Amino acid sequence: MLAYVFWHWTERETGYEDALTAFHRTLSEHPPEGFLGSRVLRIGSRPWLDVPRAYEDWYFIEDFAALGRLNEAAVSGTRKAPHDASAALALGGTAGVYLFVRNSISTPRFASFRSKSAGVSYSSYLSTLPADAEAWQRQMTLGPAPEFCLLTEHALGDSMPVDLVCSNRLVR
Repeated sequence: MLAYVFWHWTERETGYEDALTAFHRTLSEHPPEGFLGSRVLRIGSRPWLDVPRAYEDWYFIEDFAALGRLNEAAVSGTRKAPHDASAALALGGTAGVYLFVRNSISTPRFASFRSKSAGVSYSSYLSTLPADAEAWQRQMTLGPAPEFCLLTEHALGDSMPVDLVCSNRLVR
């Protein structure tokens, strides 16, 4: 499973979360092939964002082919109007693609972005991550954030709080 992670921000928060929620709900009600669900997190600043507050959308997809179908479907059909309503309120955004490594938690409360040290094998690095963390690995250097994202229900030393705005996981 992959996740397309989209960081975006607005100046006008009134109505923004409602528009985001409506888009994500419509996307889950009319999913493109390979779409597995989504979630929206309200976040504080991140080192790769020059804003004090933002949102982090996670779009769960089966593979890279599904990413292409999601890209087309998000702005067409019944999804177009809800997408356009939220996009009109956004001031900017950036994104990345992550591979699911392990564990799935329903309500993340903290996020930690980390990089593996040079000379450390991936298997060694992964064995050092907290066992209860939802772990994701950035793919093909697609995105501005560090290589690994850990989502947890408890704070880690380098974690930043997140608030779940909405979650639409599809069962297939």
